[in-house]
Amino acid sequence: MKEQINLFLTAVMFYTRIPVSRSLGFSNERLNRSTRYLPLIGWIVGGIGAAVFYGLSFLLPLEVAVFLSMLATIFATGAFHEDGFADFCDGFGGGYTREKIFTIMKDSRIGTYGTVGLIGMLGTRFLALQSLPAQMILLALLAGHAFSRLMPVIIIFTSWYSREDELSKTKPIGKRGQNSDFVIAVAFALLPMGLLPWQLMAAAIPISLLVTFVFKKYIERKVGGYTGDCLGALQQLIEVVFYLCLLAVL
Repeated sequence: MKEQINLFLTAVMFYTRIPVSRSLGFSNERLNRSTRYLPLIGWIVGGIGAAVFYGLSFLLPLEVAVFLSMLATIFATGAFHEDGFADFCDGFGGGYTREKIFTIMKDSRIGTYGTVGLIGMLGTRFLALQSLPAQMILLALLAGHAFSRLMPVIIIFTSWYSREDELSKTKPIGKRGQNSDFVIAVAFALLPMGLLPWQLMAAAIPISLLVTFVFKKYIERKVGGYTGDCLGALQQLIEVVFYLCLLAVL
């Protein structure tokens, strides 16, 4: 049990800005195994957003409460996935070769592709959420953040880490662990969806798997595997797909 707590706290330390004890330490093996709790991190981040929305919905218009709840989730992760999405858009949008893509993604500055991509992604997320019934937004935030984090785990378990990115990145990233890690991640991702209409699961799962498959083939063809920025971009993409599927079902 102590080791599972340490794996969970490792996931909290790496994927959020929530402080953990300095005595926890770090190892690549523990980070790899902590991917089992990535959807559970989605529970926490989505729960923070849901709590902010619920509290502010009594004081402010629904649209403002939705917007501030989105900001709360971004602050909770330190814009971890949004940063990856912007780098992905810049690198894959402006790079025509593998080497150029990596060069652009390593640049700390944001370019036109990243700016337009972030505006489009955040705008679509906001419009989809504020179009939902107020009581459904709480569940959508919780389930959307959990489910969207499963797709990067699928990439980790079915693809390979790009060698050049591995040599150039200064911060570590979770890689494939044991099969039991994947099973646990699936359970944490799907459990919150049981609170939503069953039609959502029937629509969101196959559509998200299709998007993930196409995304996987694309990045493998362009850079030979996944990078941390690719995983962040996929999480953002699937979260938006999830909300759109829920909106379409309703």
